[in-house]
Amino acid sequence: MVEQAQFRIQEAMTALVDDLDKTYLRGIQRTMHMCAAECCEKRENSVDQVHRCIENCSTPLTQAQTFVQNELSQFQERLQRCVMVCQDRVRDQVTADTSEAQVSVYKAEFEGCAMQCVDDHIQLMPSVKKRIAGVLAKNS
Repeated sequence: MVEQAQFRIQEAMTALVDDLDKTYLRGIQRTMHMCAAECCEKRENSVDQVHRCIENCSTPLTQAQTFVQNELSQFQERLQRCVMVCQDRVRDQVTADTSEAQVSVYKAEFEGCAMQCVDDHIQLMPSVKKRIAGVLAKNS
């Protein structure tokens, strides 16, 4: 059951990243390459000037990728915190006298809680995507 939850959240994250890439990041990347190609066209510039020009061209893409990475990291951290709360709730119930039957009940309780975390966070993904897309759209 936990593996299924991991698979679902991974699939949702992959779809989110793929959509952001196709919609925004590839355009920024294309602009970067076109800009870099123009830098190389300037035959009068020195090697250092061409390198600086190319670095300047890559700045918007680097910033966009860093922003997306940070937002997704924060999202994953929130999910992990939610799952840790589930783990803590169960851990607080376990004692030295806990029977195997009770352990099975607690394990099921943890898995149900963790699945709820995944479900809740999958439902949050459209708003996360909207927030990221809004920033990328302004900067592209």
